[in-house]
Amino acid sequence: MASLNAVKQWDQQYDLVIAGFGLASMCAAIEAHDLDPSLSILILEKANEAETGGNSRVAGQSLLITKNAKVLAEYQRKMSEANPIPEDMLVPWSEAMEALEPWIQERAAQAGAQFIHGTGFSERDAVLEFPEFGAREAVHCTATILPIPSGVYLAFRENIRLRPRIQIAFESPIKDLVQDPDTLEVFGVIAEQNGQPIAIRANKGVVMATGGFEANLDMQRNYFGLANPAPLGTPHNTGDGIKILQKAGADLWHMRNQGQSGGIWPGFKPEGFVNGFLRNFFWQSFSWIEVDANTERFYNETAELQLTHYKEKKHGHWVDTPHYRAQPVHMIFDAITCQYNKLVVEVMSWNPVVRGYKWSDDNAVEIEKGWIQKADTLEELALKISRDPAKLRAAVDRYNAACTAKQDADFGRNPDTLFPIAQGPFYGVRVDPVIVCTGGGARRNIKSEVLDHEGQPIPRLYEAGEMGSMFSDLYQNGSYLTEAMISGRAAGREIVGLKHWEGGA
Repeated sequence: MASLNAVKQWDQQYDLVIAGFGLASMCAAIEAHDLDPSLSILILEKANEAETGGNSRVAGQSLLITKNAKVLAEYQRKMSEANPIPEDMLVPWSEAMEALEPWIQERAAQAGAQFIHGTGFSERDAVLEFPEFGAREAVHCTATILPIPSGVYLAFRENIRLRPRIQIAFESPIKDLVQDPDTLEVFGVIAEQNGQPIAIRANKGVVMATGGFEANLDMQRNYFGLANPAPLGTPHNTGDGIKILQKAGADLWHMRNQGQSGGIWPGFKPEGFVNGFLRNFFWQSFSWIEVDANTERFYNETAELQLTHYKEKKHGHWVDTPHYRAQPVHMIFDAITCQYNKLVVEVMSWNPVVRGYKWSDDNAVEIEKGWIQKADTLEELALKISRDPAKLRAAVDRYNAACTAKQDADFGRNPDTLFPIAQGPFYGVRVDPVIVCTGGGARRNIKSEVLDHEGQPIPRLYEAGEMGSMFSDLYQNGSYLTEAMISGRAAGREIVGLKHWEGGA
């Protein structure tokens, strides 16, 4: 840690300093400002202004709305059975969820945005991930703020703009916390601006809201065992805040949840890209399969796994789909699927939403780029994607026979999706594991206080959002953004109630 004695003078001074500029950060700032408009608030953001927003900017924008806190708590309790959430956190969280909708509506109205019930991009009124655990009773509906994509993020970004005392410093990553080495009390931060360290005093406290470690390949390999995943969200989530909190004496939790709770999804990461593209899940035709390292089918490809964040039930338990264990994986398809299906969905990933990449409707541009291989025969295609031609032919022939029989004896694929791969030319594209988000970080309580290894709060240190999320196993759609709101608001509220630190230079 940076000891208080090592800070000879403070370069800047604020009442509240927040690290990160995603939804949780904005909610902490809004709550603190609205409770005490006299507070001086600084948000430190690692990225440049064009690439701010964290994962909240490209998430599905779904918000879970509940009308029954007791039932929601029981639903979440069942989803978290493998790694129980502390009851003194779970119960007040569910109560906060029941009370949250009017506050979201206020934020949308203040931004001049439209709050609606529904996902905004499908006909579903609610996404119910695990019905057997009580999803229908717990989830009143799914809601969002228009436009799609990024409506929730944009509305809260406008709320920040309307509060000019909240200042934002872009390209100013936090590097350390200034602490008492004996008590761990936090007095400020060391940040970096223009390549130089600066000491910023936080009179009331610091909120860490820097997101997860999706884009840190070393952390992905060592904490979760993923060999080569790609982030769908911000490339700036590299686990910096987690390492700072480790150094500050925080206990860690939820670093190795199943699929990091948000799931490991199928996507495409072309050479030279940090981020992956999310593979489409709204299909117009179904003449396609996936093959694993053995050039064999390995799961039910057209199951609506997006509705369970890519968990499937095996041996009586919900577990991650096998994509990341089956690598290398290729999607094999014919001319009909290529012509009528854009291979990616463009509302929930960084490359199209922030970087502005427009995937061609018929995939022709990506074929020309060499991201998708094309061949007149399956045998020729096999060689282009480094597969055994006989094995690929056998896999396709077996699948086509299932199409003729209208019964998939291997994986139970819906007969309505059994379309043969028969119309050349034929195509193959590597399917990469892509990460929605990670939920691990510092252990915290319902007040968003960061806890040390003895379970005691580290004074004046708070955490909000995806980093250190309470979700410990299975995940219900719409819960991450609402948890960011609840944890951010809790941190802002708690800091308002603290006395100013009076010591130091």
